[in-house]
Amino acid sequence: MYFDLVISILLGFAIVAAIMPFAIPELHKLKFGQEVRDDGPQSHLKKQGTPTMGGIVFIIAIAIVSVIFMGRYPKIIPVLLLTIGFGIVGFVDDYLKVVKHQSEGFNPKQKSACQFIITLIFAVYLYLSPDYTNLMKIPFTEIYLNFGWFYIPVLLFIVLGTDNGANFTDGIDGLASSVTAVIAIFIAFVSMYKGDGELLPMAGGVFGSLLGFLVFNCHPAKIFMGDTGSLALGGFVAAASFEMGIPLFIPIFALIYLVEVLSVIIQVTYFKATHGKRVFRMAPIHHHYELGGWSETKVVTVFTIITILLCLVAALGM
Repeated sequence: MYFDLVISILLGFAIVAAIMPFAIPELHKLKFGQEVRDDGPQSHLKKQGTPTMGGIVFIIAIAIVSVIFMGRYPKIIPVLLLTIGFGIVGFVDDYLKVVKHQSEGFNPKQKSACQFIITLIFAVYLYLSPDYTNLMKIPFTEIYLNFGWFYIPVLLFIVLGTDNGANFTDGIDGLASSVTAVIAIFIAFVSMYKGDGELLPMAGGVFGSLLGFLVFNCHPAKIFMGDTGSLALGGFVAAASFEMGIPLFIPIFALIYLVEVLSVIIQVTYFKATHGKRVFRMAPIHHHYELGGWSETKVVTVFTIITILLCLVAALGM
């Protein structure tokens, strides 16, 4: 089992490291450049034109690693399909923004509908499959909740919330990659702890591929993952958590995702209620710290350290 984890990590890293030097110039040629918000931090204006949609590369790596191992680890398949499904939604969104120059990309209703349908298929499969108990462990207890038929709406809410949290976390060089890499290796160890190790190779592949991506995505980034990557990663984290029966742990080990999405909700709600006043300098919250004087590197470092510590807390809660 440990051997499979090591091999999956090395494979994920090697595939991304091999593809990326060719992918970056190709994305430049295709003019898949990032559009930077005028109202964002001024330091981000120099990022204009940096290739985006780099998430395609690590999704390919994750898929290859998963296919290699899925014969012995069949529970990888539903998680992989949800991950790729969300990645496709993100790709369409990125394509419309970058290539078609539609500022909002996917129509919000269309985007939400696609995410909802993909998640609903995943939810129904888990609910009906005899391979899953659909029980959810309460952190720091030996109590497992059984929601019955209400399992499906609970799954929909948590998966879509987690996915949007991952999406909002992507906005600073290396932030979503670093935070999710930590979560991925945590998921790998939880999978081993549970005894079956069913998601271990895929989690290892995610971890390794994100390490390879970080070589090019750390500050100053040569490429961004785009919604293609961030939506796929959020899908992986949420789907893996449900397959292992630990979705109630997500607010612990993925607290950064939660804080990022809550900061946007709070900001928008307060702005509308007060006709223009703000709680944060800018949302998502990583931009609040940037405008407060933190460098991108400091934000990534602090958020990653927090995630490491929270994963340790979640491990205690097992």
